[in-house]
Amino acid sequence: MAKKDKNREGVVYSTNPDFEYAFSGFFESDTLPPNQQVLKLHLERKGGGKIATIIRGFVGKEDDLQDLGKKLKVKCGVGGSAKDGEIILQGDFRDKLLLWLKDMGYTQVKKAGG
Repeated sequence: MAKKDKNREGVVYSTNPDFEYAFSGFFESDTLPPNQQVLKLHLERKGGGKIATIIRGFVGKEDDLQDLGKKLKVKCGVGGSAKDGEIILQGDFRDKLLLWLKDMGYTQVKKAGG
């Protein structure tokens, strides 16, 4: 018998031999094409008064988010991170990102707040 994942939800033990455990886990949705992504560019102050540009609204696989985040960090020449559907870049790059994302095919990009 193969070893099963112990990350079970709601049941510790069952005497029913036909019982199927529900495994917890995050299922990623397929990445939407760039022209269907609705991205919003936010400007926020982080700890110590540092400014960060945050791109929210990405729908898709974590690997695709990481790839886009890496491309944008290289274009801006800054550090940042990409996780949980957000890309965070150090500094205010909303105007540049708006142009670059539209050139990359992301037609539904808007500045929000800040």
